[in-house]
Amino acid sequence: MKEKLLELKTKALKELESVTERSDIERLRRRYLGRKGLLTLLLKRLPELPKEERPPIGRLVNQVKEELTGRFQAVTDSLTTNDVKEVSAFDVTLPGRRTPLGHLHPITQITEEICNVFLKLGFRVVQGPEVELDYYNFEALNMPKNHPARDMQDTFYISDNVVLRTHTSPIQIRIMESKSPPVGIVAPGKVYRPDSDISHTPMFHQVEGLLVDKGVSFGDLKGTLTTFVHQMFGPDVDLRFRPSFFPFTEPSAEVDIRCVVCQGKGCRVCSYSGWLEILGSGMVDPEVFKVVGYDPESISGFAFGMGVERIAMLKFGLDDIRIFFENDIRFLRQF
Repeated sequence: MKEKLLELKTKALKELESVTERSDIERLRRRYLGRKGLLTLLLKRLPELPKEERPPIGRLVNQVKEELTGRFQAVTDSLTTNDVKEVSAFDVTLPGRRTPLGHLHPITQITEEICNVFLKLGFRVVQGPEVELDYYNFEALNMPKNHPARDMQDTFYISDNVVLRTHTSPIQIRIMESKSPPVGIVAPGKVYRPDSDISHTPMFHQVEGLLVDKGVSFGDLKGTLTTFVHQMFGPDVDLRFRPSFFPFTEPSAEVDIRCVVCQGKGCRVCSYSGWLEILGSGMVDPEVFKVVGYDPESISGFAFGMGVERIAMLKFGLDDIRIFFENDIRFLRQF
């Protein structure tokens, strides 16, 4: 028994010498000094010894236990001191470093601002697929195959009948196919055209609008878009409706605002005209209503579409659209 006790002590002290983690100390303590530890098991065998051997062996057991307990505590204290020394290498009086918080991209901010204006006017926000069928992107919008109007929109073709949508107008058809009048929607989203320069990017954002009901007139279109312009650019900004052409609206009009840079005096931004084009609009062509099963004799409607980047450039006074997508943190932090 005496030899086993001394052998156990020697083995425990040797294992303690290689310990580097406090979790390892606790594991060893349970192994040797725990309720089911090796020293406890030897202590339980004490009654098996002759009476005359029990007192000296009992004293030896207590001695070994006290010595191991002290040694375990000393190693624990040593590791704790080392941890404190490592921590003290930092100045704990310095303020903490907060994780920087991000914010919405300027294009997202302007998109939400545009949609909020129309939400207040009773429109609802909808979205549709960015990979679109040729039927929805062109044919249902009064642009059959080989129609010259398709040349107005350079297109990424995935196959003969599948494209990356060139505008958000296909959502008009999808909504009207699934819902009877009245319909009042705005549809924000990405669109794609193979074009890239200071005023164009291969991917950009649009917001489409559509209102269909009985008795909708061009006057309703002018009132709605005038309210939008004054909400976005201020109540003193003038606007004008200029005749134009779109295959899916008739009559059609471009909407211009008085240049927000030179206040109409003429500058490089407005090509010295005093006006800036911001969106296209018009009354929905009866042929489009026929495609979705609406009766053009009993209902009417208007549609409009705008480039979000164009609105953002005017709001923020920028002259290069590409800066929105360069991920320059110095630029983005300004918004």
